[in-house]
Amino acid sequence: MLRQSAAGFGAVALSALLHEQSFGVDGIHGLHHPAKARSVIFLYMDGGPSQVDTFDPKPFLTKYDGQDPGKLFKVEATQFNNNGTVLASPWKFQQYGESGIPVSDLFPHVAQCVDDLAVVRSMVSEFPEHTFANYFLHTGSGIQGRPSMGAWTTYGLGSASDNLPGFVVVNGGLIPPGGLDCFGNGFLPASYQGSVFKPSGTAVANIERREPTAQAQRRKLDLINQLDAVSIQQYGDHEALDSAIRNYELAYEMQMAVPELMDLAQEPKHIRDLYGLDAEFNHTRTFAAECLLARRLVERGVRFVELTCPHAAGDRWDQHKELVKEHGRNALAVDQPIAALLTDLKQRGMLDETLVVWAGEFGRTPFAQGKDGRDHNQYGFSIWLAGGGIKGGTIYGSTDEWGYKAIEGRTEIHDLHATMLHLLGVDHTKSTFRFGGRDMRLTDVKGHIVRDILA
Repeated sequence: MLRQSAAGFGAVALSALLHEQSFGVDGIHGLHHPAKARSVIFLYMDGGPSQVDTFDPKPFLTKYDGQDPGKLFKVEATQFNNNGTVLASPWKFQQYGESGIPVSDLFPHVAQCVDDLAVVRSMVSEFPEHTFANYFLHTGSGIQGRPSMGAWTTYGLGSASDNLPGFVVVNGGLIPPGGLDCFGNGFLPASYQGSVFKPSGTAVANIERREPTAQAQRRKLDLINQLDAVSIQQYGDHEALDSAIRNYELAYEMQMAVPELMDLAQEPKHIRDLYGLDAEFNHTRTFAAECLLARRLVERGVRFVELTCPHAAGDRWDQHKELVKEHGRNALAVDQPIAALLTDLKQRGMLDETLVVWAGEFGRTPFAQGKDGRDHNQYGFSIWLAGGGIKGGTIYGSTDEWGYKAIEGRTEIHDLHATMLHLLGVDHTKSTFRFGGRDMRLTDVKGHIVRDILA
């Protein structure tokens, strides 16, 4: 009855009242079991960072540097088939923290946080090409049009914010291959799609009203409400119309919330300095603003926040050439802000309820492409997770002695999604949506929780 009356606004009001009592009850399913995490911050490293140059050191690459990989191990087909010799990492690795996890010199700041990280060295993907791999990482399917993990999260749990979207993408300048469908709602109602924010200025377009007064704007919205109510009375409830109504009302609420959110000057100087908002490298400043906004968003109840990379290098983390220069620029852009985010969340007591995930769509080859790059490698790569029920100071899985293929603890994208949902209190096998005659889910018919990295 509430969904039908007043163009669905009764249901919106009811949801707002309910979720004040317990986060998650305004979603379709709510919690299946007690949650460890309340929100997710997904640090998307677009292009595929090299595992053997970041979190998976391989002395064999130094020992056999410059030799023909085909004489040492089976070389699979690569994206460009321009295979060079075995390429040792140009960066040194050191052990950090009580856990002694090795991290390369690319990440001196993140290295200080290793005791909070669970490094998964055995990730695999089914796709070696960016667009398909991006869809797969974000939606659990290599084809276009499926709901993203952010959409599935808010579909199941709803938003814990009254005046901000449940799923926000903070765009640092690089929308990934595959486009906005990486953050889309797919066959879920449109109210679950990601809202794309910029990390500066007004964040979103048209955030300021065009009407001369707030009263004039309210009268316009009331008229739209009345027209929508007439449509519902004539044609019945319609998912697209209901989503549009919810989005109109949310946009109205955002006019007050977003300007306050974007006012980073509210933050004390030591926090601004921690993130690097005044860093010398302009792309560090961009990602610093993204990470600080991510903290402010989850503080305000946003359920799922994804950060995309700034345009720090020639082509994302996708270094088919100039590995040293371009991986170096990418790491310089994100290292300090990411460490600051983890530190800031921890100091505020928020890391325990915020799941932070760092991942690209695949890794890179242990041999060169040409002379000074690395090609795509979906057979074994590294990601890490922190906070929100994760057992810090953990290394899970391994690749072979070359860092080429996962040989222990092989972890699929579906396993990552299942684990993320589990920490949010959602059983991935039960969060489904009927579409095309089938109960669809983020993990398709696969997915196992990686329990060894759980606290």
